[in-house]
Amino acid sequence: MDVIELTQKLIACPSVTPKDEGALVYLAQQLEKLGFTCHRLDFGEGDEHVPNLFARLGTGAPHICYAGHTDVVPTGPADAWTYGPFNPHIEDGVLYGRGASDMKGSVAAFTAAVAAYLKDNTPTGSISLLITGDEEGPAINGTIKVLEWMKENNHIPDVALIGEPTNPDHLGQEIKIGRRGSLTGQITVSGKQGHVAYQHLADNPLPKLVKILDALSNSVLDEGSEFFPPTNLEITTIDVGNTADNVIANSGSAKFNIRFNDHWSSETLSARLHEIIKSCGFDYELDLTCGAESFLTKPAEWSDIVREAVKNVTGKTPEFTTNGGTSDARFVVQYCPVVEFGGINATIHQIDENARVQDLKDLSEIFTQVLYLKLS
Repeated sequence: MDVIELTQKLIACPSVTPKDEGALVYLAQQLEKLGFTCHRLDFGEGDEHVPNLFARLGTGAPHICYAGHTDVVPTGPADAWTYGPFNPHIEDGVLYGRGASDMKGSVAAFTAAVAAYLKDNTPTGSISLLITGDEEGPAINGTIKVLEWMKENNHIPDVALIGEPTNPDHLGQEIKIGRRGSLTGQITVSGKQGHVAYQHLADNPLPKLVKILDALSNSVLDEGSEFFPPTNLEITTIDVGNTADNVIANSGSAKFNIRFNDHWSSETLSARLHEIIKSCGFDYELDLTCGAESFLTKPAEWSDIVREAVKNVTGKTPEFTTNGGTSDARFVVQYCPVVEFGGINATIHQIDENARVQDLKDLSEIFTQVLYLKLS
């Protein structure tokens, strides 16, 4: 199988979340040619039913699972693209199209890697793919539910590899062995509305809110850990619902997001936030939502195998990192050790998203090496 042709075929499917538009059907056809048993899994919590695919070859151990997605983010103005978002085009050794990097190219690379491996090998264990159509969206009808189905049907793998684009500039830079958690908060301080000239008849909530935000912004939550940077809080919005310059607002609110490391859980971090805010001495309301807990797969045999495969192909020794946003690894890690390695993320979610043709070929060879090292 040719990784470039596979990538082009997948890009040509306009699979903006939650639509599939034939991407998973095409992928399943290619996997069935290799001997995989494919299961189409559709889940429908919320407004849209989302397609997913689980495919497995073999039943023995060790069981390697590649996890990824074929859904993509919206394209923006289609006429702003040089070649069209779903019209895959190669120019000067670069493949353009939505999903080239995030992450249809990676899905194609693993599929081609399996084909290359099976030409000369019979795996001692089994290989599976968990491919969702709900990674770029709410992520409630995708990987998390497929994993539940896998558990019910005895398909939980021994190790997992997520093919998200992990490299900033060139192939071989980074392997993700964890991710920071995400905690979003909204704090509201109430007062009493009034005329600015009669401030004694009002209660201005904004100075109180400013002091609380200052305390949150200037509190050092930690100094980081071995594999994580320090926990970071960013204020994202401030809203008073007041457009008049002669009126004291009735209330003020602000939103913030915290990306936290393995020193914290969402529960312990929430408790610390309340301590900081209470120290300011004002009444307040705080609503917190955890988007993801932090996690770490400590370096061991699996991460070392992936690192060795990367080095064998690129000549570079990738760094183990935990930076970036959240991914579906937060769901997979609850079942088995997981690492992430894929293409280059410099153009993901952008107009004219692209991937170098040679990088896609090298990525497929890296995945083939992973299969050799783990299964042979």
